[in-house]
Amino acid sequence: MVLPVLYDVCRQHPDVTFLFATRPSMTHMAVNPPSNLVLLGVDVHGEHKGLRGMLRFLHQVRDRYPIDAFADLHGVIRSHWMALLCRLHGIAVAQIDKGRREKAKLTAASSKDFHPLTPSTERYRKVFTSLGLPSEAHFVSLFGDGRGDAAAFDAVTGPKKGGERWVGIAPFAAHRGKIYPLDKMWRVVEQLSSIKGVKVFLLGAGKDEKRVFDLWREKASQLVSLADKRHGFPVELALLSHMDAVVSMDSANMHLASLVGVPVVSVWGATHPFCGFSGWRQSELGRELQLSLDCRPCSVFGNKPCHNGGEYPCLAGISPDVIVKAVKDIIS
Repeated sequence: MVLPVLYDVCRQHPDVTFLFATRPSMTHMAVNPPSNLVLLGVDVHGEHKGLRGMLRFLHQVRDRYPIDAFADLHGVIRSHWMALLCRLHGIAVAQIDKGRREKAKLTAASSKDFHPLTPSTERYRKVFTSLGLPSEAHFVSLFGDGRGDAAAFDAVTGPKKGGERWVGIAPFAAHRGKIYPLDKMWRVVEQLSSIKGVKVFLLGAGKDEKRVFDLWREKASQLVSLADKRHGFPVELALLSHMDAVVSMDSANMHLASLVGVPVVSVWGATHPFCGFSGWRQSELGRELQLSLDCRPCSVFGNKPCHNGGEYPCLAGISPDVIVKAVKDIIS
């Protein structure tokens, strides 16, 4: 979710060098980065673990770059440590306001303070603004106004045929409170894959995803599963950019599709767009499917048990036909 803001800030302040510190695997997500963006991998489980590791990382970076400011976009213990170390070294610091108290009121079991909170992307933007680096929202896609190189995913699937529509289905999420019932999702997959000229891709990774996708492919062999192997962010983002629509939970795939400018039909259960975690520019398109229930949202991240006996009526009550219609409206 940081990348659209980060790319905007970099491009609108070309005289500034930005050092983006993140986990090594995440650096591969920054496809086609601005020329003044430097990606730094942080080994938080090894060399840079703990307070001493953060200090080592800071010294390593300062040996190469004259740091003027530190923008904490994470707001967790590790980044708080880094902020403290930077202040002790005379480096200006700005930290994100994650709005934890507001989110607690929004997700309270009773007497909710129900209104849309500041989107996370705007919270990131405010951090840069407080450092004298304001920006406007111009980001469209990691691939600019175009799409990724089709040759990048040639080994995954053949080229897109003329008039063909590609639809991605991402039925999984990190927590149960964000996962649409799989039997209902199969009905979505079944209906969409039966439409002439539509090719359905199953998006996910891991043993559980592969097991479910293999079962679905036994029923519909034309489905393309991406759970068989890890292809890497550059390949998968290029492939995503050629999709005409993606169906996703409130999950990483919603954000990945948003990063490449693809319309997303997102399904929301225990969580809510009001918490500020919608995909980049997806809220304004009105494709966030959800039910109006007094208990929603009950969780910021979908990791809390359901108050209704664990049944999550917020998800089970959404008809597969509603999801299919939303996709058809896009691809038609």
